[in-house]
Amino acid sequence: MLAEAPAHTMILAGGTDLLPNMKRRQQTPKRLVGLRDIHGLRDVRHDGGLTIGAGVTLTSIVRDERLRHSCAGLWQSVMQIATPHLRNMGTIGGNLCLDTRCTYYDQSLEWRQAIGYCMKKDGETCWVATSSPKCLAVSSTDTAPMLQALGARVRLVSAAGDRTIGVEELYQNDGMHYLTRRPDEILTSILVPDQTGWRSAYWKLRRRGSFDFPVASVGAAIKFDVRGHILDARVVLGAVASRPMTSIKAATRLVGDGGQTLTDDLIAATADAAYDVAKPMDNTDYGLVWRKKMVKALVSYALRELRGDDVSELRLKIARQVL
Repeated sequence: MLAEAPAHTMILAGGTDLLPNMKRRQQTPKRLVGLRDIHGLRDVRHDGGLTIGAGVTLTSIVRDERLRHSCAGLWQSVMQIATPHLRNMGTIGGNLCLDTRCTYYDQSLEWRQAIGYCMKKDGETCWVATSSPKCLAVSSTDTAPMLQALGARVRLVSAAGDRTIGVEELYQNDGMHYLTRRPDEILTSILVPDQTGWRSAYWKLRRRGSFDFPVASVGAAIKFDVRGHILDARVVLGAVASRPMTSIKAATRLVGDGGQTLTDDLIAATADAAYDVAKPMDNTDYGLVWRKKMVKALVSYALRELRGDDVSELRLKIARQVL
C-alpha cells in the first residue's frame, strides 16, 4: 500500500504525534495504514544485544527490567516521554520518527493562516530566521539521541527490499526533510549492540516534569574497563538542531590517549567541548542563549551520573520526577 502511493499515504502506530498533527492540518495524508495488528513489530529480544520492535509501546519498555539494567540511558529517555497515558499508546518507532517542532508550526490552522503559514507547511518563510533557505524546526525525539549514543541501528523495510542503517544516518539537519526514511519504508526494528562494559545516561530539560518535549537533552554513553578507565565514549545532544547532534570533540576529549578516569576537570572540559556543537534557535520554549548554556550543565550531570555520583537530587530538580 505504501509502494502504490507513498506521497499520499502515511503509517499509523500509536498516533500520539500524527493524529494531533492531522487535526491541526499540519499533515494531511489521503490514506493511513495502521500497524497495530502486525505482531512482529511488538517483540523485544535480549540476545547479547537488544532487538526492539518498532511497535513496542513506550510503557512496555519502561516495564522491562532487563532493558532497564542493560540500557539505563534508554530506559531513562523513555520514562521521561510525555505521560503514562501517552506512553501506553506511543511506540518507540513513532518516537524515533517524531515530527520536528517549532513555535510557528505547532499552532492551530487559523493561527498559522493568520501569519501566512511557514516554510514547513503551506508557506515560504521560516519565521525563526526569515533569511534561512531551509526550515529550522527542532528535533524533539527523546529516544534518538540516546540510541545514537548507544551505537544503535534501525531496520527499514519496503516493497523493494530492506536496509539497515545507523540511527545517526536516519536523520538530516533539515526541519522539513528530517528523516532519510523514504515514504514507502516502514521502520521495523531497533538493534542495540551488546552493552557489556558500557554505562549510559539521559538528561532532559523541559519546563514541566511531565508531558513536555525536550528543549535540550543529552544522551551519554561511556565504556569502562575494570579499573574505571575510559575505553570509548559517545555524547549526543538533542533538541538543539533539526537532528540529534553528535559531539565528536566531547567524545575525543573523554577518551584522550587512553587510561583516563572521570575526574572533575575532565567532566568540565568535556562539557565545554559539547557546548560548542549546540546551535539552538529561537523556536521553542525558553531563551536560546540559556538553552545553550544548559547543554553544558546537562552534559556534566550525565557524566557525574556515569561516574557513580549520587545525582538523585539533581534529577528531581531538572527532570521534576523521580527516576
